[in-house]
Amino acid sequence: MQKVSFFKSIHVKLVLIYILLIMLALQIIGIYFAKQLEENLKSNFQESIFQRVDLMQYSIREEILKERDESMPSLEESLKSIVKEFSTGLKDVSTGDILEIRVIDSRQRILATSEVDNQNLIGQRSNTDLVRRAISAETLFDLIKLDNKTRNRVWVLATPIRDGAGPDDEIIGVLYIEANIESVFEQMSDINRIFLGGTAVSLVVTIFLGILVARTITQPIADMRKQAQAMAKGNFSRKVRVYGTDEIGQLATTFNHLTNRLQESQSTTEAERRKLHSVLSNMTDGVIATDRKGRIILINDPALELLHISRDITLGRPIASVLGIDQEYSFEDLIHMNDAVNLDFSTAEAPYILRANFSVIQKETGFINGLITVLHDITEQEKIEMERREFVSNVSHELRTPLTTMRSYLEALIDGAWKDENIAPTFLNVTQTETERMIRLVNDLLQLSRMDSSNYKLNTDIVLFNSFFNRIIDRFEMSKSENVTFERLLPETSYYVEIDTDKVTQVIDNVISNAIKYSPDGGSVRFGFTIQGDTLKVMISDDGMGIPKENVGRIFDRFYRVDRARARSMGGTGLGLAIAREMIEAHGGKIWAESEEGYGTTVFFTLPFELDDFDEAGEWE
Repeated sequence: MQKVSFFKSIHVKLVLIYILLIMLALQIIGIYFAKQLEENLKSNFQESIFQRVDLMQYSIREEILKERDESMPSLEESLKSIVKEFSTGLKDVSTGDILEIRVIDSRQRILATSEVDNQNLIGQRSNTDLVRRAISAETLFDLIKLDNKTRNRVWVLATPIRDGAGPDDEIIGVLYIEANIESVFEQMSDINRIFLGGTAVSLVVTIFLGILVARTITQPIADMRKQAQAMAKGNFSRKVRVYGTDEIGQLATTFNHLTNRLQESQSTTEAERRKLHSVLSNMTDGVIATDRKGRIILINDPALELLHISRDITLGRPIASVLGIDQEYSFEDLIHMNDAVNLDFSTAEAPYILRANFSVIQKETGFINGLITVLHDITEQEKIEMERREFVSNVSHELRTPLTTMRSYLEALIDGAWKDENIAPTFLNVTQTETERMIRLVNDLLQLSRMDSSNYKLNTDIVLFNSFFNRIIDRFEMSKSENVTFERLLPETSYYVEIDTDKVTQVIDNVISNAIKYSPDGGSVRFGFTIQGDTLKVMISDDGMGIPKENVGRIFDRFYRVDRARARSMGGTGLGLAIAREMIEAHGGKIWAESEEGYGTTVFFTLPFELDDFDEAGEWE
């Protein structure tokens, strides 16, 4: 069994879930606590300033509305002293620093400021957006912004100053205050750091406790897992430790009971399996067993070899699909199948046929529990039977034609044709021709039969192939029609081969006869040979009608004719090239043909050749 990775174990998952739940709870508490604390600190900061703002507004309003004479200080000087006094007082009571206090009239003109560096702004128009909004909306506005120089957060407040205490009184100015609120956020940072430290400590304690809690759950499960792995290997002696009486403890007890039952079943099953394995292993036939749904549950090695498949891809698959008959038969059809089924796995290169016999596995109650299939390789039997039927058919056909012809002519002679001096000789000549044809057929069959026997031997001799080949060509050239020309493309170098001259002469005679027979008037027959490695390759080519591409490979089969009617009219038996192939193969060579329909045929054959002290041959184009 594959080992469980660290992050996929249930122990780690329980600890992680426990930690994540604690972290989620702490996070929710921390966010709520930080938010409330921040709001509280900001509120306290702002309240500390608001408590003095009302008094400051009252003092500034009284000073602005006061009627002034020459003996009194100017409005700007009075306001400056008030702003300075209140700025110092707010710094004392506030948790932050008052950066600046400004007094601005209703026309947005700066009347006073507490900032020493900004005294030059007195009398100028204020360009602060918050001031304009406070004047136009006649209400208080505040915001927190970032100081461009110090990069600290600043609380900005703009509150209207009215000429009376009522909310409907006329606005005579605005009190503008900037306060450093960064200290509030620094306090929040310190508090958050303390909170994070406490959270880290609590997480460490949580992880330790989570591991202990998870172990009490996962330890019994881990023991059962080890026991399951041992059972998978056939070890039923190990027992699971029971840690308690809870649900997991009851599960461990049940698991131990299951182990005992499985051990008993395993012993019984193993004994039956050994018996079945012994039977199947000693069988030469392929055996396949299925369940009641037709899925393969058992297959022996001979069956795997016969079907050329592996055990992994067969088990669990439907038997009809594995045998390749799912298109013709269903599993129900196979159950009721009384006759054997032939499985044809033949290819273009070689035939391959199996025979399948089916037997039903049935209980005493009649319930069908599966199917047994036995496979036999009948390729050779079918091949022999097919060749026998084809041979008998061909011989019967070849003998029937001349016999039928002879019977017709003999009946005519019996009926009185022998008295006619003009007809009788012709009829007798036909019967003689057909008799000679049957004799040639029987002689060819006898020759093939002798060559098929295991004790067939060649009478070989070493001959000069150049002279040997030329003599055969000369003989045909003396007797051929003048309308066919011979072209010899033979090398000048002499080559010696060890052959049975009678057999090779018969091969060349047969090929040349066919070349002359099928060559048109004015055509030519070409002869040549060359040396290629350790073989001598002979070529005989004609300009005849050619052979269709699909038929070229079969012209050396017994009784095969491309054009049966024409071949029979020319006296052929259909065995000449078959005999030639047997003779060449008996020499250890090969024979084949190349042809293009309408352009002639070329026959090649090879003979074994050993180049000792002779020069290499030339080649023909």
